[in-house]
Amino acid sequence: MPSMTRPDTFDVPAMLRDLQTLVELESPSDDLDAVMRVQDHVDAWMRDLGADVHTLPGSTRRYTLGPQDRPVLILMHADTVWPHGTLGRLPFRIEDDRAYGPGTYDMKGGIVMAVHALRAVRGQLPHGIEVLLTPDEETGSASSRAHIEDAAGHARAVLVVEPPVADTHALKTGRKGVGDYTLHLHGVASHAGNQPKLGASAVAEAARLILQVNDLGNDDLGTTVNATVIRGGTARNVIPADATVDIDVRVQRMSEAERVHAALHNLKTTDPRVTLSVAGDINRPPFERTDGTARLYSRAQAAARDLGFEVSEAFVGGGSDGNFTAPIAPTLDGLGAPGDGAHADHEHVRIDRLALHTALLARLILDPGVESA
Repeated sequence: MPSMTRPDTFDVPAMLRDLQTLVELESPSDDLDAVMRVQDHVDAWMRDLGADVHTLPGSTRRYTLGPQDRPVLILMHADTVWPHGTLGRLPFRIEDDRAYGPGTYDMKGGIVMAVHALRAVRGQLPHGIEVLLTPDEETGSASSRAHIEDAAGHARAVLVVEPPVADTHALKTGRKGVGDYTLHLHGVASHAGNQPKLGASAVAEAARLILQVNDLGNDDLGTTVNATVIRGGTARNVIPADATVDIDVRVQRMSEAERVHAALHNLKTTDPRVTLSVAGDINRPPFERTDGTARLYSRAQAAARDLGFEVSEAFVGGGSDGNFTAPIAPTLDGLGAPGDGAHADHEHVRIDRLALHTALLARLILDPGVESA
């Protein structure tokens, strides 16, 4: 076992101090300045490791170590779902071998692990390392997707430091693709008591369409299509002229994404006075388990066994930036901080497992088990 990748190599109290520092820099996705403060802090850590630091358009940070011919790519994000002020009611705290706080598990713990893993192996790297720290993963990665896909195009392997499956050692070898659609309906307003027939209700048409939308799912193929938010109407006594419906789509296969996309864009209203437009697309393609991902996972299994524990693999419904890289390069997700409570008040990381999973990450950084193309 290489000495620099043993669990006892890692200074867990120092990792917890670094985690507290990042957690106490609140970084909701809708406040880029706040997200950049987290990135600036990580910039300093990476410079201390000898990395070159670059700010890409849209404020994705890129860190490089060593030659960039087929590097190992590490993906992480600085934004969280938590609004400013959350620390007031959910402060960082350590209790029962768990570190609690907004963003601990998703995914500031993973950022800290990546920095400490790189610190441990930087003198032994047999290949280059590229790290992307993005500002907008929680909102769909609109500004960072192109940078992620470009980096994946020359990477030998991609390691995503999103957390493992909640309260397990399960790594993620597949994720559903994610689609985000909105139906916009416009009808005719009228008085609901005096002239109801003169109106054309956008809300009534939306209600009919919602039933069609939800029927587009396919349990056998793992496809879910759900109308999740409806807005419409102005007053109780007015036939509503406008309505919108937000739709969440999850697919395991790209063929299903194409089917659902076409079906949504072919929806029709029954009242010709109500017009319908459909906006949206699949914003994260499915993360399908490729041969390259299988090799990466096999390497992780072997490394974990050498460290004295077992990992498993899982296919999950939520998306990550690994969805963008999986069709391009071997990708393994779930290599971040073990714990539970993503996007929930009980969010935490398991302190007793932190060094173990950091050692696993360090070993995969050194040898991901896939050959350079």
